Amino acid sequence: MSTNWKTIRPEETSLGAFHSYMLAAIGPRPIAFVSTIDAEGRPNLAPFSFFNAFGTNPATLIFSPARRGKDNTTKHTLHNVEAIPECVINVVNYAMVEQVSLASTDFEEGVNEFAKAGFTQVASQFVKPFRVGESPAAFECKVEQVIKTGDQGGAGNLVVCRILAVHYQEHLLNEEGKVDQFKMDLVGRMGYEYYCRADKNSIFEVPKPRTKDILGFDGLPVAIRESSVLTGNQLARLANCKALPDPEVIAGYLQNRSANELNFDLLLQEGISHLNELRLQEGLLSISAAYSLKN
Repeated sequence: MSTNWKTIRPEETSLGAFHSYMLAAIGPRPIAFVSTIDAEGRPNLAPFSFFNAFGTNPATLIFSPARRGKDNTTKHTLHNVEAIPECVINVVNYAMVEQVSLASTDFEEGVNEFAKAGFTQVASQFVKPFRVGESPAAFECKVEQVIKTGDQGGAGNLVVCRILAVHYQEHLLNEEGKVDQFKMDLVGRMGYEYYCRADKNSIFEVPKPRTKDILGFDGLPVAIRESSVLTGNQLARLANCKALPDPEVIAGYLQNRSANELNFDLLLQEGISHLNELRLQEGLLSISAAYSLKN
C-alpha cells in the first residue's frame, strides 16, 4: 500500500484543476444522453456524465447539467426541463459514442443536435421530447424537481426524473427476455477525453455475499491472510466462503492427489484457478491444502 499521498482541497485549487482531478478518479461514469424540447417545441440533445440511477420505487434517475465553470452560464438542457418538465434519457454504446461527443458541442440555442450529430428522432409514447433511434435503451421521464447546489460556476443542477417507460432494442435481449450486458456494449466517461468500453474483454463477475455468516478476512488462517502470493481480491473471494474446510476434508483431499500434485505452488495455482471460475469452496479447499503442506 502506498504511504505517499497528494491531498487536494477544492478551496485551495482552481475550479478547472479540481474538476480534472475529481473526474479522473470518479469513473467510469454512465452517460445520460438527454433529449429535451424548449418552450417553442424545438428539440435539444446533450450528454451528461453527472448521472446515475437512484431508486426503483419510484423509479428515479438523476443527471446534472452543471453551471459552466468558465463563465457561470447555464445550459440549454436546464432551461428546457424548467420550461417543459419532461425528458428522454438515452444510454450510450460504443457504436454511437463519437456522435454523442459531437452533440456536446456548445451550439447556439435552438440548434437541433439530432441533425448536427446525425441521430434519428423517434417519437416518444409518454413525453414530448424525442428518443434517439440509435440508442440501445431510452428512458422516458417526467422531471419531478431541479435541485440547485449553488449559483457559482461549476455548481450542479440535479434534475430528478421519474421513469415513465423504458424502451430496449429487442436484439439486445437474451432468450429469457433479460438485457444481455455483452450485447449492450456500453461506454463510460473517464477523466480528460478518455472513455471506457464495457465489452467482453472488460466485463467480469464478482460473487456477491449472500449471507451474513461469511468468514471475512479475520476468519481466514493467518498464513493465508498474510500470504505474499495471494492478492487482496483473491483473499476477498476466500473470505466470501461460509466456513473453513475441515482438517479431515483437507487430509482426504491431499490423499487423493498424486505425488506430483503434492506441491505448494501447484495446489495454490489450482486454488486461484478455481477462484477465477467463481468456485469459491473448491478454491478455499485447494489453497488451505497448499498452506497445510507448507506449514
